[in-house]
Amino acid sequence: MLLAAVAVVGLRVLADRYERTVTREQLLDPSARADRTDLDGPLNYLLVGSDKRPDDVGPEQRTDTILIVHVPAGLREGYLVSVPRDLLVTIPPGNGWPGGEDKINTAYEYGGGGQSGAQLLSATLARLTGVRFDGAALVDFAGLRNVIDLLGGVNMCVRTEVRSIHTNRVFAPGCQRMDGAQALDYVRQRYDLPGGDYDRQTHQQQLLGAMLERAGETRLRTDPVQLHRLIQAVGESLTVDTNGVPVEDLLLALRGLSADGLRGVQVPSYPQTIDQVSYVVLDNGGEGLFEAVRGTRMAQWAGAHPRWVTHL
Repeated sequence: MLLAAVAVVGLRVLADRYERTVTREQLLDPSARADRTDLDGPLNYLLVGSDKRPDDVGPEQRTDTILIVHVPAGLREGYLVSVPRDLLVTIPPGNGWPGGEDKINTAYEYGGGGQSGAQLLSATLARLTGVRFDGAALVDFAGLRNVIDLLGGVNMCVRTEVRSIHTNRVFAPGCQRMDGAQALDYVRQRYDLPGGDYDRQTHQQQLLGAMLERAGETRLRTDPVQLHRLIQAVGESLTVDTNGVPVEDLLLALRGLSADGLRGVQVPSYPQTIDQVSYVVLDNGGEGLFEAVRGTRMAQWAGAHPRWVTHL
């Protein structure tokens, strides 16, 4: 009981520090927000990744990473569902956009980026999948470089040789420790890969799992200065919407989630050229994936569709 009390106090201290650092906004459109504030599970969170900060109003506001994080009841495992950036969807009206069909990653741009962009993207996803989200986070993936460096790097297993079109760096097959710059360079690549953008989705899922694993390995509790720096770096990289749930409660609820319990999932789909534009379209409506995410049968779906599931 004493150890449990100490753990709770520690989490409260961490949550308090985090609350003072992180930006909080309403990232979910009302049509995409779950009508509850408990953490009984299953839970669904929207994770949107961009190379730009949410307050950057410059051009090219499209998001490169769209993840639905599904956590079944029990909260000890998670599924990282990557939504293809070029998926053809119907984007509802918003922020001056009249509505219509386009690639899903343009929803963030049409919404104006930042909070309004995330809201239009969440509304688009809710319309496509029927999923209502328990929270959302807008991640500055470029800002995660500092987080990875503070963790002392992450272990990434390269399955196929990758050459960066940005730095000309070659990532040879095999497991290796990458610093922040290397890891982010690696997960941005999609050209000349056997699976193209599908491989990039897997690499991004792999990075999130590697960061969670590395955080569990480090002795941050015994180094308060390093812990403070890490919390600050994480806070500066995230804008969150917890749907009214205190961060302290969220940390307590998800404390049993580990990298070993994560699975990467790709949306059943295939590339198609329409009017000379390359899109990705759903394969048979997603083969029941979205119904599984909305319900309690994600494990059964993953077992029946191994082609679309990766053990990170």
